[in-house]
Amino acid sequence: MINTHPALISVGLLIFSNIFMTFAWYAHLKSMNHKPWIVAALVSWGIALFEYLLQVPANRIGFTVMNLGQLKVLQEVITLSVFVPFVVFYMKEPLKLDYLWAGLCLVGAVFFIFRSKFSAV
Repeated sequence: MINTHPALISVGLLIFSNIFMTFAWYAHLKSMNHKPWIVAALVSWGIALFEYLLQVPANRIGFTVMNLGQLKVLQEVITLSVFVPFVVFYMKEPLKLDYLWAGLCLVGAVFFIFRSKFSAV
């Protein structure tokens, strides 16, 4: 069996959980906008169940090698990485330069939250 680092397992599970959650939160705006909001809420809730089945183990596994702040920033980076293709390819909205600026801000957040792991201090 291949020994995979817990951080990589956590990242993989968080990517898939974010895909589910992005669809749970936003896909109904396109695919169910003619349905009553309660129907959209119940469908979204069902989708979110799968997100939680991935997100909870992802955070438990990740917490063995990362602190809470690192897990949160990691999740935000993954969220934007999933959200931008969703907006462009599924929702058919134009790609905006603001997504790049938001991504660069998150790169700064990653630097600050993870720098203690890579410094000698």
